[in-house]
Amino acid sequence: MPEPLLEVRALDAFYADFQALFGVSLTVAPGEVVAVIGANGAGKSTLLNSIAGMIRSRRDAIRFKGVPIGDQPAHAVVARGIALVPEGRRLFPSLSVEENLLIGAQLGRPGPWNLNRVYELFPVLAERRNLPSTALSGGQQQMVAIARALMSNPKLLLCDEISLGLAPIVIREIYDRLPSIVAQGCSLIIVEQDIVQALSAARHVYCLQEGRVALTGPATTLTREAISAAYFGT
Repeated sequence: MPEPLLEVRALDAFYADFQALFGVSLTVAPGEVVAVIGANGAGKSTLLNSIAGMIRSRRDAIRFKGVPIGDQPAHAVVARGIALVPEGRRLFPSLSVEENLLIGAQLGRPGPWNLNRVYELFPVLAERRNLPSTALSGGQQQMVAIARALMSNPKLLLCDEISLGLAPIVIREIYDRLPSIVAQGCSLIIVEQDIVQALSAARHVYCLQEGRVALTGPATTLTREAISAAYFGT
């Protein structure tokens, strides 16, 4: 087996005195798509924010390419090759589409992604490159958020609720692009409440329930009954 790209080992996460994650462990292999599912408040976004360096943790609780990074700040984590597509997109409203994308390239990491390549991935963004990000639909803004993260040329892309609030046709369009992202040498962690989308896109699934891993396994082997029991804690 190849060395894991990412290892999360017994991760605890806190917001001040409130503990949000309890001993969470997760592994992502090179080129793998992993889905993290669970109800609201299960700890999914906290897990991604911890991996991305937005929440500091024990140094050896998170290892990327074999290097402990749990105590590193977000800018150092991005420089190592981990990019976050945050829930709610968080685009810069005063900037154009292209200016938002260029912010993602500030570190100058080498790799396959540049403006031309992300415009090939999402052609509608090329047509709207000079518009303010606020002039785009919700689905198009989500494409900008994904493309901005890709501009940093990550080896691991963290996607937090990329289908939230979007029409089914737009969700399918975004998910149809994920294999092209993986083909460029990027692994993915997808946080998703849509279980059907998660199972269709991922090789391995983790279900969180109240900050703990309630179920994990290959997407093709997990039954709906087992997922439902882990999801709702029944």
